[in-house]
Amino acid sequence: MQKITLKRRETKFTSDPSRVINKFYYPLNQRRSKNIINRVLNLSEENVKNLLEETLTNFAHRHRNLIEVFKRNFKNVEKFIPNQNHLSEARKLLIGSYFTQEYSIEAAGFFNPSIVVHPNQGKIKNGEMRFILSFRATGEGHISSIEFRSGILDKYNNMIMEPAHHQCETPEIIMKAIYEKKFFLRKLKELQLENNITKNIFTKLPSKFTFEELQDTLEAVKKKIHLSRTSRDVINLIYFLARSNHERHFRPGSHISERVLFPVSKEAIKGIEDARFVRFHEDNGEIFYYATYTAFNGFRILPMMFRTKDFLSFNFCAMVGAVIKDKGMALFPRKIDGKYVMISRIDGENMYLMKSDIIDIWDKAHLFQRPKHPWEFFQIGNCGSPIETSEGWLLLTHGVGPMRTYCIGAELLDLKNPSKIIAQLPEPILMPLPIEREGYVPNVVYSCGGLIHNNELVLPFAMSDSSCGVATIDMNELMKAFAQSQL
Repeated sequence: MQKITLKRRETKFTSDPSRVINKFYYPLNQRRSKNIINRVLNLSEENVKNLLEETLTNFAHRHRNLIEVFKRNFKNVEKFIPNQNHLSEARKLLIGSYFTQEYSIEAAGFFNPSIVVHPNQGKIKNGEMRFILSFRATGEGHISSIEFRSGILDKYNNMIMEPAHHQCETPEIIMKAIYEKKFFLRKLKELQLENNITKNIFTKLPSKFTFEELQDTLEAVKKKIHLSRTSRDVINLIYFLARSNHERHFRPGSHISERVLFPVSKEAIKGIEDARFVRFHEDNGEIFYYATYTAFNGFRILPMMFRTKDFLSFNFCAMVGAVIKDKGMALFPRKIDGKYVMISRIDGENMYLMKSDIIDIWDKAHLFQRPKHPWEFFQIGNCGSPIETSEGWLLLTHGVGPMRTYCIGAELLDLKNPSKIIAQLPEPILMPLPIEREGYVPNVVYSCGGLIHNNELVLPFAMSDSSCGVATIDMNELMKAFAQSQL
């Protein structure tokens, strides 16, 4: 087989525990919340002002708009205060501070990168490309979020990174205005969670309803009926599905490295995992960025998707359909024969091709690849969205072999019929080196997407879920290797 030269670049990305966001901190106990508030209410006004000033002095330089955060978190608990009219602004802010915590988003790991062309390509030189990198960051409790970095690939594919801003922020959340009953019923049926509780809930709701109407119905059911743990899990899942369909808007003046997509509710407490970004060309010429990812609420994974044009505003939605299962879905960058197409793994082991007329509804899947080589005998999947070339769709894959070792492979799919594999390299293009094997999850190299620039494949990759590197491969060498490996 044609020898492939993979260059590991000097660029490295490591976790920074000092990057923190603000979270609402609630002790999950009304009695404790009321006790905390009463202790603050019993302070003198002078002590309140001094304690608030001390808190702002210690933390305001670490966050933007910390006072607004305290105001927001006070509103989350003000229902426990019978009469708020007598409270000073300082006391309200101090109460809010007791229900606020810092969360170190990268403390446990910084991994599984994806790279796309930046929507702004102004003020660059010939042969250069501005890009956006996304990462999965994990902190305490293995809660995952999405972070971003930006930079320029020069004509030699060296990465010139923009400095990462230290202050981090989460976006404003805007819930969907109207929900449709049929969406919830379909998703619950797919998850085999239809029961008397779900019937009790949805018979009380009209065909279209607001989040407030859903919340009132769920809370009424919880009060009237003695619920088993399973029923409570179903109610939490319904909340999760509702909160999953929303918009997020970052502050327009924020730098992209400040923006953090963090789980928005306790129903998605384990986070946003392995976002695979793709720059998608719509039929009308518009360009959107889609990302498929896995949401985890502690007892169930749910495949999700969001869309953006500018990485400032994001529209989130849950995907539905008979084949929306498991992890690792990757959208092709354009429609094929008028349909949206995705690579998926719906059985935990093999790769499937999915097609749909509607981007968030997927009912059909075609098995097109099983593990073939020893380095992928345990399972296979994609390492990001397919990349279009004149010879075919370049699909980066991951395979799991002995000792749960993850390697990255490559294959070529037919442009018109991507379920047809033109060529598959028998050996991985990237395997963990000894220095890359140690980390949070040992013996893993993994990517959520690469791109082609200056006739090289640019592949950011994670090393044992602890840090990330970048590799490049000459496309001429890769295509010659494919030519010798055609099936």
